[in-house]
Amino acid sequence: MRQAFNPYLPSYEYVPDGEPRVFGDRLYIYGSHDLFDGADFCLGDYVCWSAPTSDLSDWRFEGVIYRKDQDPRNKDGKMHMCAPDCVQGPDGRYYLYYQLHVLTCTCVAVADSPVGPFEYYGCVHHEDGTPWGEKKGDSFAFDPGVLVDDDGKIYLYVGHSPAPGFMKTVMKMRGNRLEESVCLELESDMVTVRGGEHKIVPGPVEAKGTEYDGHGFFEASSIRKINGKYYYVYSSVLSHELNYAVSDKPTEGFHYGGTLVSIADIGYKGNEMPLNYTGNTHGGMVCVNGQWYIFYHRQTNRIKCSRQACAEKITILEDGSIPQVEVTSCGLNNGPLVGKGCYEARIACNLSGKNGMVKSDEAKKKDKKMLLPYFTQSGVDREENGDQYIANMQDGAWCGFKYFAFDGTESSLKVMVRASGEGVLKVSTERGGKPAAEVAVKPCGGWMNFEGAFASQEGTAPLYFTYEGSGKVDFKSFEIQ
Repeated sequence: MRQAFNPYLPSYEYVPDGEPRVFGDRLYIYGSHDLFDGADFCLGDYVCWSAPTSDLSDWRFEGVIYRKDQDPRNKDGKMHMCAPDCVQGPDGRYYLYYQLHVLTCTCVAVADSPVGPFEYYGCVHHEDGTPWGEKKGDSFAFDPGVLVDDDGKIYLYVGHSPAPGFMKTVMKMRGNRLEESVCLELESDMVTVRGGEHKIVPGPVEAKGTEYDGHGFFEASSIRKINGKYYYVYSSVLSHELNYAVSDKPTEGFHYGGTLVSIADIGYKGNEMPLNYTGNTHGGMVCVNGQWYIFYHRQTNRIKCSRQACAEKITILEDGSIPQVEVTSCGLNNGPLVGKGCYEARIACNLSGKNGMVKSDEAKKKDKKMLLPYFTQSGVDREENGDQYIANMQDGAWCGFKYFAFDGTESSLKVMVRASGEGVLKVSTERGGKPAAEVAVKPCGGWMNFEGAFASQEGTAPLYFTYEGSGKVDFKSFEIQ
């Protein structure tokens, strides 16, 4: 039986900033494209993946849909293409909005199909043809999100609130407005701005003392219309969380709604401890067969720019609010995972060292003694035979998988690890709870299976694996038999 996991794309694929869009009977993911162990964000060309709305476990690679060097200002391909969005225009064609990372304006490519091939179309511009972002006072047009409203009007949502540093200095020198998200209405040609900017969500400074205090706008604009209301999703100044704001109008009156998801489960049911690496995240909402989902990305490889796509079910309550959801291993699955079978360790939704976790971009600086576990892979970028696993589990390190449906029968547990020391993997259905299994591991130069009894479990529960012992363990997979 095929199941859906987080991350939902193959282990070798790094597509962050995912905007989910349903066109016809398929769900398409438009994101930027990181490389495994990449030196910076968004180094790859745009690729697309899609799945039938009837089976969100059946993802298909649609290939490269737009190359960096197709933009006339980037013929040498040296500029990176940041988070995109794609919508179907009133003319039936598909418009891909993106930004080259050192420029100030939003670019657009167009195609007759959701998977391209996309061709360069133009730059979002003022009525006089000046690219939006190049006039003094224009906002920095970063991370575009686009809405084609029911009445055919087109709205572009952009903005960035960079931390003090090089980027902020450059943008101020150019005269760009920062520290807020804005909305621009576009003409039917999809690129000409109609009127001026509309402020949507304040940045961290202006947010102080308002309903957005502590969750001011950082980046990652995404917009959806749901039950007549406009839901604006964004990444807050905290970076690891996606929040939302709601309004009755597309250009004004947005009120803070709350947090949708944190990649480290911070804020979920009052939790304050990071349960995974923190770092930036970006995504959007989509409805498939009546079920709403929030898409986001996680951090891997102890760096900030090898990010992978994940998704979770969300619930829109009768009053329009959306409670925060926890990160899981089975976001797109139709319920919990089967409590029997073989599972890759890479689908762990929680990961931590004995004394907690850090931001992904600070891991190598703050973890100089290499005490923290992390997701990584063998092989090179996009090598389909390269396997992903959890590396460097040392004494007290743990990882969590949520959720499984157990049938109450007796079973055994087999783990595939590579160990430099000797110890035991304790497995429980509660953090720090009574072990349901204890699997002894011994030093081994290559991947080896170790097995132990697994006490019968019934109902839906998570599994937590904690290593106690010497040396370190690399954790590839486990099998409940």
